[in-house]
Amino acid sequence: MRIGMTLNYSGGFRESVAALGDYEKAGLDIVFVPEAYSFDAISQLGFVAARTERLEIASGILQIYTRTPTLTAMTAAGLDYVSDGRFTLGLGASGPQVIEGFHGQPYSAPLARTREIVEICRSVWRREEVVHEGPHYRIPLPPEQGTGLGKPLKLINRPVRERIPIVLAAIGPKNVALAAEIAEGWMPMFFHPEKAAEVWGPALAEGSARRDAALGALDVVVSAPLAIGEDVDDLIELARPQLALYIGGMGARGRNFYHALACRYGYEAEAAAIQDLYLSGRKTEAAAAVPADLLRATALIGPASHVTERLEAFRAAGVTTLRVNPVAPDPGRRLSDVEELKVMAS
Repeated sequence: MRIGMTLNYSGGFRESVAALGDYEKAGLDIVFVPEAYSFDAISQLGFVAARTERLEIASGILQIYTRTPTLTAMTAAGLDYVSDGRFTLGLGASGPQVIEGFHGQPYSAPLARTREIVEICRSVWRREEVVHEGPHYRIPLPPEQGTGLGKPLKLINRPVRERIPIVLAAIGPKNVALAAEIAEGWMPMFFHPEKAAEVWGPALAEGSARRDAALGALDVVVSAPLAIGEDVDDLIELARPQLALYIGGMGARGRNFYHALACRYGYEAEAAAIQDLYLSGRKTEAAAAVPADLLRATALIGPASHVTERLEAFRAAGVTTLRVNPVAPDPGRRLSDVEELKVMAS
């Protein structure tokens, strides 16, 4: 099982990157840089590539509506080049609040667009002349939609790899099936190992039945807060605000994918209460309403024996990459927790 980590996009980026060398020596396998409505992930990933040697780097995630498909492919190829073949392209649809509210783009046809973008990226990386006629992207642009001067082109440079790994963020059944069908990896949110087969098993099976064997086994990339020790139980509380944000505030009523996931986990009443509290501005109460067993199930926090048990539960549920968020207050403790987890996962 690989051990990864996410860099915080809200501040302290330079300090986090400065510490990455130590994490790299401790055995960290991959680092993810997110892109919400923050600084762009690409410039920061280039900075990380220059400051590391072995560590894999990944976007976690780039939103599919914010770049043209060919620019996404060019960007991935460029990051793979400057990192000597260490880049993974994490893609996702995000949600209407960000895409329409910050980028001013209509949030439409996320599944079909994702499929087309993946096809176009792989064509660019193979240095084919890019010719694509899909329902959402037409390359070159047809004469009736432009000047008529567009012609098929191929990438000038030779990519380090003609197939850069793609990981799709997905939690809805159709999105999960798509990830299992066309991507090298799948990245769900707050993954509950004991409920994963019930919630996602049918979608994964559906997509896997259409999967090209050349893609290899699906890399299942799961996030979890991390703290190991006899004195860390209270740190589980740090996960409450994020879960409350996603379940209660990441989207409107009836259009919140994370709220729907909590309901599919069996927390319908709790999810409704969290959403009511969050949308009424009572965020602290919404965080307090997050079920304790959901917190525990989705975290790696506790004594070493407990973390080992949870690690095996994640492994049994098919997880192949753990993207952890070390939450111990002391930097040295955070580093030693990752080092210890790496040994446990080996």
